[in-house]
Amino acid sequence: MKLEHLTNETFKTKIFNYEASKDWKFEGDTPAIIDFYADWCAPCKVVAPILEELQEEYGDKINIYKVNTEEQRELASVFGIQSIPSLLFVPKEGQPQMAMGSLPKETFKQAITEVLSVSE
Repeated sequence: MKLEHLTNETFKTKIFNYEASKDWKFEGDTPAIIDFYADWCAPCKVVAPILEELQEEYGDKINIYKVNTEEQRELASVFGIQSIPSLLFVPKEGQPQMAMGSLPKETFKQAITEVLSVSE
């Protein structure tokens, strides 16, 4: 299952319109995970198949998106991405939470349960 790649424009309609508001307001109606990555990043390549598996396992309960930090530099700078992979967990309600680095699948599942309030 291929994950959708977000650009500045699609990010503003599906996740958060940072040009319209400084205060976080989630535009989507399904909790999301956003993977900020780059093609040359080895840990990112470890995370990629895990995210694809999670998208298949959780189906339409969550949306998992990817943002290529090389192509979407503005988006990366809006979130102050310094190291990749950086993963933004976006619940339906409340503030998103950022996690850094190549996380094991169990850690993702824990965050999906605790941060996104979604169970399999």
